[in-house]
Amino acid sequence: MDRLQKIIAASGLTSRRKAEELILQGRVKVDGQVVTELGVKPRKGALIEVDGKAIAREDKVYYVMNKPKKVLCTLNDEHARRTVVDLMSDVPQRVFPVGRLDYDTTGVLIMTNDGEFANEIIHPRYHIAKVYEVTINGILKTEEIKQLEQGVVLDDGIKTLPAKLWVTNKDFAHEQTSFELTIQEGRNRQIKRMLEVFGYEVRRLHRRSLGPITVRGLNVGEYRLMKPFEVKQLRRLANEGRLK
Repeated sequence: MDRLQKIIAASGLTSRRKAEELILQGRVKVDGQVVTELGVKPRKGALIEVDGKAIAREDKVYYVMNKPKKVLCTLNDEHARRTVVDLMSDVPQRVFPVGRLDYDTTGVLIMTNDGEFANEIIHPRYHIAKVYEVTINGILKTEEIKQLEQGVVLDDGIKTLPAKLWVTNKDFAHEQTSFELTIQEGRNRQIKRMLEVFGYEVRRLHRRSLGPITVRGLNVGEYRLMKPFEVKQLRRLANEGRLK
């Protein structure tokens, strides 16, 4: 039997971590009884309710989207701005974004209703290479490149893991540098914050790949179902890169 938090995450309602929070907050019932302890294993067929609504198991689906600019990676927005979920209104399952790309960032974004899978991809202890195409204002110096590759201390005091940087263009006329940056983490606004350490502003940010997943063949705003072997590849990479 699975634990309660895993069952809730598997329903597509939320991630396992959030499910644990819901349980501890007393917002989950099993067969009419409030459960506030983690690790409970409901019987098969038990009625599980979150905030008074029964959860339903859904078929697991996995999509990759070529996220456009000016679209939020969230389920809804109080200011009625477009979200990635709005772009997938024809999908019957309740999908959500795996991690976040900034409002003005484009490229590879995975959408799913599998909370366990999402946790494997974005949790800090799992490392999957992410390749970004970046353009900044200013000419990046050799010493700065070395520091970015070795890791820099962000504004919250955390040092980033080693990265790889390949300069693709130095435009002295327009005072800007374009490069490819490969990172293993996915901290909030990480690349922008890494460049802010040196006083640079990111003008363009595009996630070209997440592990083996790209948006090749997808126009901006389009999405497709991921193939089963692609899902397996991501799970394998996540577990191979897991921090013990």
